[in-house]
Amino acid sequence: MSLIRRSNVFDPFSLDFWDPFEGFPFGSGSSSSLFPSFPRTSSETAAFAGARIDWKETPEAHVFKADVPGLKKEEIKVEVEDGNILQISGERNKEQEEKTDTWHRVERSSGRFLRRFRLPENAKTEQIRAAMENGVLTVTVPKEDVKKPEVKSIQISG
Repeated sequence: MSLIRRSNVFDPFSLDFWDPFEGFPFGSGSSSSLFPSFPRTSSETAAFAGARIDWKETPEAHVFKADVPGLKKEEIKVEVEDGNILQISGERNKEQEEKTDTWHRVERSSGRFLRRFRLPENAKTEQIRAAMENGVLTVTVPKEDVKKPEVKSIQISG
């Protein structure tokens, strides 16, 4: 049994956007002019748009880990929007081409990425910390202590 939780469209904390036309010749990632009203994205951006992020919950915090190899911390933004939306974004620039260079293969993606997550009510957004090490961004969102309800025993008469 796998302990890894896969992305779920029914996850109330996920704000990932699903493109139902992805992969179709007329979809939003296509350069087709059949349906010009669909928004367009470049293939470079689309390749890096889905930065891989893990989200785990510990008793003390929510921890997000993003693989962002080759990026510097100055190229990444971690923001809280509307008080409870964690937004992680950045951009990997395309390598400069020299006139004398001959490229045989280009597989590393470039472009912008943006991931958004709805944080639960117990998140302490004013105490969020972010750290970068070896191409992995770790964002820690501390949780408020859960107050246990006070239980008052009532004497039964009779």
